[in-house]
Amino acid sequence: MDENFIEVAEEKMLKSLENLEKRFATVRAGRANPSSLDGVMVSYYGVDTPLKQLATISVPEARQLLIKPFDRSCLKQIEKGIFDADLGFTPNNDGESIRIVIPPLTEDRRRDLTKQVKAMAEEAKVSVRNIRRETMEDIEKANLPEDVEKGKDKEVQDLVNEYNKKIDEMLKEKEEELMSV
Repeated sequence: MDENFIEVAEEKMLKSLENLEKRFATVRAGRANPSSLDGVMVSYYGVDTPLKQLATISVPEARQLLIKPFDRSCLKQIEKGIFDADLGFTPNNDGESIRIVIPPLTEDRRRDLTKQVKAMAEEAKVSVRNIRRETMEDIEKANLPEDVEKGKDKEVQDLVNEYNKKIDEMLKEKEEELMSV
């Protein structure tokens, strides 16, 4: 049992990192990215349905998204869903599909997005620290010899340092992406 502490902690930390990566993907950096529409819900026959279940979303140009619904009768609802999501996009309905031209980001908007990304990274670090605390408590409860317990504590802390470094690297990369014009 005592060998599992580190592996379980690392598995949980990896999930925190993956979650952060998914959250970073939803922050748009001025380029078209289909994942920026992941949170859009469309009222389809009275049921809120994710947009990606109702249409294909493609990127025909660097600053444009093309949404082709499987059922053309739901174009108006898709358009309304995009407006309701308040993403700052203006959908253009041509009767067959919806085009969204991604406006270039202003300097203020870039700074706001950078703040959001920093907050997301800090949440991931808090998650990693919580995993450390839980793991340390589990190690304590296991009644291991003192020297083994100290060794496990050090391993957990090394793991926390490694994951915090990875989070910082991801944050730096995303900030550079947001601030580049």
